[in-house]
Amino acid sequence: MSLRQTYDNDLARLDDAVRRMGDGVQTALYAALNALTACDKDTARRIIAGDHTIDGQEREIEHLCMTLLLRQQPVAGDLRRISGTLKMVTDLERMGDHAADIAEISLCHSDAAPLPHTLSEMGAGALEMERNAINAFLAGDTAAAAAVIAADDAQDARFEAIKREIADRLASTPTCADEILDLLMIAKYLERVADNSVNVAEWTIFCQTGLYKNEPIV
Repeated sequence: MSLRQTYDNDLARLDDAVRRMGDGVQTALYAALNALTACDKDTARRIIAGDHTIDGQEREIEHLCMTLLLRQQPVAGDLRRISGTLKMVTDLERMGDHAADIAEISLCHSDAAPLPHTLSEMGAGALEMERNAINAFLAGDTAAAAAVIAADDAQDARFEAIKREIADRLASTPTCADEILDLLMIAKYLERVADNSVNVAEWTIFCQTGLYKNEPIV
């Protein structure tokens, strides 16, 4: 096998690892939101216990990236691709943390504080943004990455709507303050997932163009 074939195989292994981690984060987020809705404590505990798997996937990807950098000494597009992966994997790991955070809250949540409809919309939006960001990164699709970045405006608007609803709920039912404030924390975690997805999308654009947040990388 030629050196280039070995190199291409290593790059393919890296993409496979990113895909597996992205799928794992998507599964954890989806399960955390379902556990919250159904007050499913057992599922919530499994998500919390399983967070170490996502952490391990992050370390695996970092190791693959460092191996490629040290052994192959890539240049130009390949260098951007590997260094961008090193950056974006941190955002993936943080999304996994947010799934565990939501699961932690769901352990204490009850039907005393019904979920706002907008919170469900935020959850669906966060899942879609994470999935689309990973797909864009793996495909090197800058147009799809730009669409993820644009979608963040809707998530921000939903978060503002939830904050207003939380304030109204606190005023009308102060005896449920703790549970109501938990809903605000969940909304904040979902807002962060959206922000992390935007970061992944921005690293996609960097990998393809050398630009990050519309500024040249020097």
